[in-house]
Amino acid sequence: MTVTPVGTEVPWRRLSIRMLAVHPVREVLRAWYLIFGVLFLGYRTGPEGGLWGLVSVAIVAGTGILRWFTTTYRVGADQVQVRRGLLRRETLTVPRDRVRTVDITASPLHRVLGLAMVIVGTGRTDRKNDGLRLDALTTDDAARLRVQLLDRSPVDAPPAEQVGPPVPEMVLTELRPGWLRYAPLSLSGLVTIGVVAGVLVRTANEANIRISRLGPVQQATEQLSKTAVWLAVTEVLLAFLVVVALFSTVGYVVAYFGFRVTRQPGGTLHIVRGLLTRRSITLEERRLRGTEISEPLPLRLAGGARTLAIATGLRVGRGAERGGSLLLPPAPRAEAERVAAAVLHDHEPVTVRLTGHGPRARRRRYTRALLVTALVVAGCVVLWRSAGWPGWTVVAALCLLPVAAALAQDRFRNLGHALTEGTLVLAQGSLVRRRYMLARDGIIGWRLRQSLFQRRAGVATLEATTAGGRQRYGAPDLPVDLAVGLADAAVPGLLTPFLEPR
Repeated sequence: MTVTPVGTEVPWRRLSIRMLAVHPVREVLRAWYLIFGVLFLGYRTGPEGGLWGLVSVAIVAGTGILRWFTTTYRVGADQVQVRRGLLRRETLTVPRDRVRTVDITASPLHRVLGLAMVIVGTGRTDRKNDGLRLDALTTDDAARLRVQLLDRSPVDAPPAEQVGPPVPEMVLTELRPGWLRYAPLSLSGLVTIGVVAGVLVRTANEANIRISRLGPVQQATEQLSKTAVWLAVTEVLLAFLVVVALFSTVGYVVAYFGFRVTRQPGGTLHIVRGLLTRRSITLEERRLRGTEISEPLPLRLAGGARTLAIATGLRVGRGAERGGSLLLPPAPRAEAERVAAAVLHDHEPVTVRLTGHGPRARRRRYTRALLVTALVVAGCVVLWRSAGWPGWTVVAALCLLPVAAALAQDRFRNLGHALTEGTLVLAQGSLVRRRYMLARDGIIGWRLRQSLFQRRAGVATLEATTAGGRQRYGAPDLPVDLAVGLADAAVPGLLTPFLEPR
């Protein structure tokens, strides 16, 4: 797979013919509930119904086979094109200078056949625009395409002379067995349990099976009904926590087995992970706009954290781990700080002392936390007096007051900002504490906003706008003068046309 010189017609290529063994299976698995329903109902209505079920399987599998015949692609000197569709023909074109990331993913079926799916990221971070997909290429073609698309040297440039031995890759971090102790604290088991429960419920509905009538479920229900309420609640809670911990650990191993982050020659970060589905993500460092250290409360109490990249073309939020922005899974906080510093080529943003936002920010946190809790207490009192609610609900609501006060203090303690030579550092959060380290030369704008209550308190929220990650990163409840001064100091001259002379 080589680059065709400018002015030469680039031939269209087909995907690997081995994908004919991938797409039919995938399409059948995607429509399993529909096929299962047709087969189940068909066999109940007689032989003809079963035949229609088999016909539905053939139609779904045939849809997958058509993809190979209707999909072609070509890689030119200036752009990448994919042509697909039968009745509705479309051509997707991506300029090569817009390529931000190259994601190579291989499911178990792909790996057995020596195939991989290539996703070319173009800077869009929403889930509906993941990039241009080529499913599937051979592993060798996928690796060559990754190198080709991230090579920024001119097409007609002469090959550079090799001076000395080639520069080896630098390993920034790799998975260690001791990190498994943080797996139950990541809460990913909740998502896994939800997915498994949804699949089981859907299957039971398609098969007309009532889960409540199953023997084990009936026995567990009868046993709990004969137990004291407090003991039954405790047993259910402990069983739930054990199941969540188990699923979280299994999910951690499956998702991050072989996790490894390296810095490749030419200024790219290469991230590899996955036990069943192997994933390889290559990210240009010049597309980085910073890093983030994230600490969910359970993980923080155990001294752990995660590190994420703030870069163009990668998902954020709940899709961060799937989108490739994860630089370190749940691991010791010291390791998270080390990886963030290595990616930034600077340790100061990770360790710099933050400047607090002052007493007005603290007062706003206490006011909001205690006001909401007071409303809950008042509602419980009204229901106790008028609707006959048990008195322990009022006592439980009153116990929320010190919890709310502690939460408000923790939120204020984690709130701060700092400036280093090349980085703007912003920190906030309690249930999930986050430390954003943004490259100052990547900030393209500022947004200063005030709610009605913020105007009365004389504070504002300053948001830095950048092309990567969440695109807006805020410093809430800053005094107005301090917010304007921080923005002007972080990117000198950007606010000058909008400032009134004194």
